[in-house]
Amino acid sequence: MDSVIAGFYFLAIMTTSPSLTRIGIDFGTTNSVIVIARPGHQIQTVHFPTVDDGSSQTCRTLLALWQDMEGGRRIQHRAIGDYAIEAYMDDPAETRLIMSMKSYLAQVSFRETQVFGQRFPLESLIATFLKELMALSGLEPANCYVTVGRPVHFVGDNADDTLGEERLRTAFGQAGFAQISIMMEPEAAGWRFMQRLDRPATVLVGDFGGGTSDFSVMRFDPTSQKATQPLGHAGVGLAGDQFDFRIIDNVVAPYLGRDCTFRVMGGEPLPVPIEWYHSLARWHRLSLMRTPRILREIEDVARTASEPEKLANLVELVSEQRGQELYNAVSATKRALSSDAEAELDFSQPGLNIRTKVSRTDFDRWIAPDIARLAQGIDAALTEAALAPEQIDRVFLTGGTSFVPAVRALFTSRFGAERVELGGEFVSVAEGLALASI
Repeated sequence: MDSVIAGFYFLAIMTTSPSLTRIGIDFGTTNSVIVIARPGHQIQTVHFPTVDDGSSQTCRTLLALWQDMEGGRRIQHRAIGDYAIEAYMDDPAETRLIMSMKSYLAQVSFRETQVFGQRFPLESLIATFLKELMALSGLEPANCYVTVGRPVHFVGDNADDTLGEERLRTAFGQAGFAQISIMMEPEAAGWRFMQRLDRPATVLVGDFGGGTSDFSVMRFDPTSQKATQPLGHAGVGLAGDQFDFRIIDNVVAPYLGRDCTFRVMGGEPLPVPIEWYHSLARWHRLSLMRTPRILREIEDVARTASEPEKLANLVELVSEQRGQELYNAVSATKRALSSDAEAELDFSQPGLNIRTKVSRTDFDRWIAPDIARLAQGIDAALTEAALAPEQIDRVFLTGGTSFVPAVRALFTSRFGAERVELGGEFVSVAEGLALASI
């Protein structure tokens, strides 16, 4: 049965024990969220402890693995979220930081990785993260009926959506959940938005994550037994991470030697290998460059480079695993540009200090190709729904990227500012997943 026509996209509809706790989990590329469904259609967002003795509604989707010698035996330890970052910063040389796991789900070429000489399938890594996530939340997977979100289209070139979904389900199964259902993330966000409605409406939902942007057109009728009817879907494999890369590519990469040339055997100047700088698109890709072979290649090129000190900056960034620091600085700049016409990018490492102004005008120009792809995604969702923009009653946007002015303008220019709403940028998907499980 076609999942788009059938309605909410559940991999399994089954009889659920009333004793099971119903929860929604938004397992994201960057952050993960858990929401508990309570009687009477009430929901409760789980707060996770943070290293500063505070709490947060989100947990960074990061897994750190390291080993210690105890009694002559090697004992493996693990941590997630902020605690994973803390462990990594304490000993980056001996800690393996696993990130952006969701980005690999639909990649046929990526099956497993090696950590401390052991082979870890992707599903096993995600299951390990989920077990720790549940432990932090005080919930036991075996006692939970979980509704899990998935993007309309998984991120990555030649992504296999069926494989991505199968791996997602397998990972949650390995984590020990009693019962598992899968639901499209924008539909979940729409389910949450429906709670605001008091009359039938045709709604376009835009859900912007770290790696994907998803669009769903749905008909909501809060007065009907069949509260929602999906009409059309579309997904684009870019979101906030791509916007970060645009800043890195235009502001940071020149400091790392991207525009340099080098010579082979005294010949004509050649451009440095551009693939090194493509790896800056995701900071987890940057970590994959930290191999003796690649570092040796960069150092070899630097010997005859037009600006060898810039290649040395790249070696420092890769070898000392400073990618997270860089992306934190870039993300801060991007967030500031959501409200300010100009923001400062401040990043430093030994031998390199970047402190420069970035204007929103330049940022908008850099992301223009990405905005055009998002526009194509909106068009595709409307086309599948056989609707024109004027037939959309309401537009609901969720996810941090929805606050980027150029993204908001994309919707207000098509649908009118009076029809566009933002809200629950980090938790609305998980809230919808929890509500749909009741």
